This record gives sequence, structure tokens and C-alpha cells, in this order.
Amino acid sequence: MFLIYIIHLIICYQLLVAFPTNFGRYDLFGNKNDDGNTRFFIIGDWGGIPFLPYKTPSEVAVANAMGKLGKKLNTSFQLALGDNFYYDGVQSINDPRFEHTFERVFSASSLQTPWYVLAGNHDHRGNVSAQIEYGKISKRWTFPDYFYTFSLWQSDKQKKLVDFVMLDTVILCGGGDLFDWEHTPLKGPENNFLAEVYWQWVEEQFRESTAPYLIVSGHFPVYSVAEHGPTKCLVDRLCPLLHQYRATAYLCGHDHNLQHLADDLDGTHMNYFVVGAADIAENNHNHADDVPVDSLKYYWGGEVLLGGFGLIEVNNTQMTFSFIEHTERTLYQTIMKPRL
Repeated sequence: MFLIYIIHLIICYQLLVAFPTNFGRYDLFGNKNDDGNTRFFIIGDWGGIPFLPYKTPSEVAVANAMGKLGKKLNTSFQLALGDNFYYDGVQSINDPRFEHTFERVFSASSLQTPWYVLAGNHDHRGNVSAQIEYGKISKRWTFPDYFYTFSLWQSDKQKKLVDFVMLDTVILCGGGDLFDWEHTPLKGPENNFLAEVYWQWVEEQFRESTAPYLIVSGHFPVYSVAEHGPTKCLVDRLCPLLHQYRATAYLCGHDHNLQHLADDLDGTHMNYFVVGAADIAENNHNHADDVPVDSLKYYWGGEVLLGGFGLIEVNNTQMTFSFIEHTERTLYQTIMKPRL
């Protein structure tokens, strides 16, 4: 009897070590690397085309680069920042676009890790709930709700390293009926009451974050110098919260290029990364005068480029963000320090 009791204690101890008591449903442990870094990719606006072959040369080139680099670097997961299926999202959980634009394109063994997904304006032109439901039949597609959180834990399973807050900026700001080439200002949320409920939820997640790094992701940019420019709704509502709670970075897509912007407010520094060049790259500076002075730190885009994506490498002492082009060449790097 005493032996059985000891065995039970050992099993309970092993479970506690393997899964901390506050380990969330969608949390994950980083892959262990010799240099102590955990690595993951960021990809936005990657959604192929709505007719055969349902993919673009840029999307394929980016997927191939991610697959090769993911194997070399032992990456742990991907963040997918919306416009997952051009131009009208998907219609059902059985839509062939899941297979032709996602599964067959991002097929490398290194990319069979979790994909944390959020919705863009083109996804809202279709059935976003079908994308959410797809997570029930896909082993890697993680899209539990329009808004959700998860955390990256250190590979030694002892403490959290990064908190992630995933937003649906269409629900917050409107624009779910727009094509990318429409430049009309957002009319505001379709349901103001629901938007306010989610704004309260957003601040609550920021307030409760305890990890050294906090990454917030949405589809629409806070700041951008390119085609769509800053999103006033996010500048007015999200930007002050990002500074107040000392978020590490805001990641987004929507504009089809790669940008790093940064600004300071009330003594806090904030980084904004536009990572929207996976399906097509566009060279556009239409809103260069609409962002804070000297905030643009890096820009990449062009007419004949085959796309790019982001890479984050993080440990206890620093987070390195890199822009990578389809040749696997590093275009740009910047370093961010823990906020706590």
C-alpha cells in the first residue's frame, strides 16, 4: 500500500513539472536549442488566390524558405496574421482552399508545428467561424476564437517567456467588407457593444500579463507608411494601452511589405512590425507623412520581389526580430529587451 502511495506521489510530481499549474490550453513549450533561444516565424497576407492553382509564386517561395530555415533553426511555431485566404476567405470547414492554399504549400516537416492564426478583412468576407472550426480537424491550425491568448514557456518548463494576445481588428474597428484596394476610411465596428466588450477584454489581458515579453498581434496596422496607412481606431484605442502596459511589440499585416516602426510615449518605447509580404510585395509610401516623425526604422517592398516574412528569436535576456526574404537572406534585425 505504501509503495502505491509513493508511486502516486511520483506521478503527480512528474505531471506538475511537465505542466505548470497555470499552463494554458493553447500554451506551448519552446523547442530546446543549444544557444538557449526559442524561435518562431511570423507570416501575414499569405492567402494565395481564389482560382487554380490557389497559390502564388511568392507564397510558394516564402513557404519553401520557411521550411528550409525552420529545419536549420529548429523553430517552434508560426504566427499567421490574417488574410489567410484571398479574396473572400473560406465558405465552410470543408473548403478546398484549406488544402490547396495551406496544407500543400506549407508542407515542410519543420512547419508541422502549431500555427496560431487570426483573421483579416478578406477572411471576414467569407466564413471566419469555419476557419475557427478547422482547428478541430487540423493538428497544427490553432484558431480557437476571434480573440484569444497563449503563452510560450521556456524549454525547461519552469516559467513563461512570452505572452501573446491575438486580436480581431475587424471586430474592433470595422472593415470586414473591404478589399485591399479600397482605401475608404473604416466606418467603425459593425457591433459597437461587442467591440467595447472586447476592448475591455484586451485591457484585462494586458493587465494580467506576467511574462518578460508581451506580443500583441492583429491584422490592421497601428502605424504604416504604406497603402492603407495608420488605423485611426487602433491609434486612438490600442496604442495608449500598448504603452501603458509596456508591450514589447505589435505585429500586423494588411500592407504588403515589411516595416519596422517605433515610437516613444510617456517614457515607454513601442515597436510596430508590419509583416504583410508573403503573397505579394508592394512598394508604397503613400502615408509616409502620417506616422510619428522619425518612427520608420526599416522598409522593404517592390514590384518584382517574391515575398518575405518575420523571425523572432527569444531568450531571457533579449528578443531579436528579423525580416527574412524568400532566399532565406536576412534583410534587417533589431533587438528588444524584457519589459519586466
